[in-house]
Amino acid sequence: MLERAGIACETDIPAVDEDEVKQALRSEGARPDDVAATLAELKAQRVSRRWQGVFAIGADQMLECEGQWLDKPVDRAGAAASLRLLSGKTHRLISAVSVVCDNRQLWHHIDSAKLTVRPLSDAFIDSYLDQMGDAAFSSVGAYQLEGLGAQLFTKIEGDYFTILGMPLLPLLGFLRTHSVVPA
Repeated sequence: MLERAGIACETDIPAVDEDEVKQALRSEGARPDDVAATLAELKAQRVSRRWQGVFAIGADQMLECEGQWLDKPVDRAGAAASLRLLSGKTHRLISAVSVVCDNRQLWHHIDSAKLTVRPLSDAFIDSYLDQMGDAAFSSVGAYQLEGLGAQLFTKIEGDYFTILGMPLLPLLGFLRTHSVVPA
């Protein structure tokens, strides 16, 4: 997303056990917004340790539907189960971004969007997953709005980039104020 927006960046995968963090925060009564923010900051902190003097950007996304948190499905059965759960319902997608430099959080932002999934038949879900292939396992909810996933929805309220996984416009604003990108 950053590269498509013209931002030169390096990708550095942080070693974060997201499931462990989610379970711990959930047991403490954390809201999905708090979990997304915590994971975004933790990812940026881990990367920041390896890149001194550099803005490390971490992002995370949570999906909440009727009190349930959905993760990226690990297989076709999990993707189908996610789609069945979302079918005919409105869910909230929460995206958080954090900027850390030298192990100090400089900025963070959380945004959310509401997405309403049309009622999905089992035949549609099977066809959709056939067409999506392994891409269905790469995002929470088993969809990518920017592609075939657009067919799932009847209504969307919120920022497009937040839905894609990161509140990009506020991040670009922060980066402009720090002369990382031209104003």
